[in-house]
Amino acid sequence: MRKSIYLFLAATLFVFSGFSEAKPNVLFLICDDLNCDLGCYGHDQVQSPNIDSLAKRGVRFDQTYCQYPLCGPSRASFMTGLYPDQTLIHRNAIYIREHLPNVKTMSQLFRDEGYFATRIGKIYHYNVPKHIGTSGHDDPYSWNATFNPRGRDVEEEDKIFSLRPGSFGGTLSWYAADGTDEEQTDGMIADEAIAQLRKSAENGKPFYLAVGMFRPHTPYVAPKKYFDLYPLDSIKVPTEPAGYFDTIPGPARKSVRRKKDQINLKDSLAREVIQAYYASITFADAQIGRVLDALEETGLSKNTIVLFTSDHGYHMGEHGHWQKTTLFENATRVPLILAGPGVTAKGETSRSPAEMVDFYPTLAELAGIGAKTPKYISGVSLVPALSDSGAEPRIDALSQYESGYSLRTTRYRYTEWGEDGNLGNELYDHETDKDEMKNLAGDPQFETLVKELSARLQERIAESKSRPEGLQQIQFENRRRVR
Repeated sequence: MRKSIYLFLAATLFVFSGFSEAKPNVLFLICDDLNCDLGCYGHDQVQSPNIDSLAKRGVRFDQTYCQYPLCGPSRASFMTGLYPDQTLIHRNAIYIREHLPNVKTMSQLFRDEGYFATRIGKIYHYNVPKHIGTSGHDDPYSWNATFNPRGRDVEEEDKIFSLRPGSFGGTLSWYAADGTDEEQTDGMIADEAIAQLRKSAENGKPFYLAVGMFRPHTPYVAPKKYFDLYPLDSIKVPTEPAGYFDTIPGPARKSVRRKKDQINLKDSLAREVIQAYYASITFADAQIGRVLDALEETGLSKNTIVLFTSDHGYHMGEHGHWQKTTLFENATRVPLILAGPGVTAKGETSRSPAEMVDFYPTLAELAGIGAKTPKYISGVSLVPALSDSGAEPRIDALSQYESGYSLRTTRYRYTEWGEDGNLGNELYDHETDKDEMKNLAGDPQFETLVKELSARLQERIAESKSRPEGLQQIQFENRRRVR
């Protein structure tokens, strides 16, 4: 308690001793494989009080989309502000400088502008749980300091249940653990983040602190108390109507049927999966809450921009699919909350489409270093929506996966597979079909709309493929398959 009071007074004295114009700090908070199953996004069961509280003091973006629904490509994309066809990263296990040796990443920009850039946990791609405790496929040029905690969840892998014994990261797997939050990797990540915040409060140096939680990524490991919050008999398992898979193009059908051991799960097993995923979300939320509490206790919150998000969305049985790698709303939509200096529309919701490539220019503008942002950045700043939640920095959002590209407007999702849609297309009206179960692309009454959206999609695809000016791109044969 004395420590907290001391740090608060120290931070207060710092502000009122001639440094009121200090650079705003950045706290970048990200979960792994988290969809929008959160209280503040309207979920009626998942408990996420700390993320919900952050939304009340910031702006929540309701329609934010990843550029590629897979960890490695998505993270490389938002950390560079470039589309996957510009980073040339379309699979996991790639270091960004294999393709872009002279790129300036988001945190690298802050580092170059006098910020102390720190990574704790997962920001770039890691194989989970294999790489927990290592730097994974991190980019060392992005940081001044890095921390790689390794917790009890890794040590107790032999206790984890998996649909494929011994396989965890790409397979449905879970474990209700003994012990405390602080013994888990994410608990240790929160501990280190708190220590770094206290250190920053004492030295007064501007910081860019990136805190990457590993949950709710598989294996879904969390202390038992979080599982107890979600009784199995309260879990709802999604279903799809008979004949549904015949209504979508072949590549879309393949994307939701590719994991053969995760098709048509028994109801009892499906309930266990969903329970474990929800438990992992609430566990991660608790660790985020600890970090945000420390931000308040140290007096840093008034001068710290907070961005909370995930790397992509996630299916929990919707469309008969589990996990990621589809172009449906479940896999492409992510939570996004911004709070802190420059965010005046507090507690409001933006309905403007947004993309993860927008994080880079948004944070740079909020920090007053927008003019230093590389000219090749593809994202747009979301700052207008932070003071006027009705502003629309974008009119649509682009996502891609394998041969497909998807355009999300405020009302519709339109997807084409193959060259110019030669492998099929999809159209969903979110006013009447928010679950995207009725493909309208072949309906004659939507023919004009399909043509309009197709033209816009092709325009967006061309933009996303444009060569970043001033960047060296190195191409090499794609030899590995997505897990």
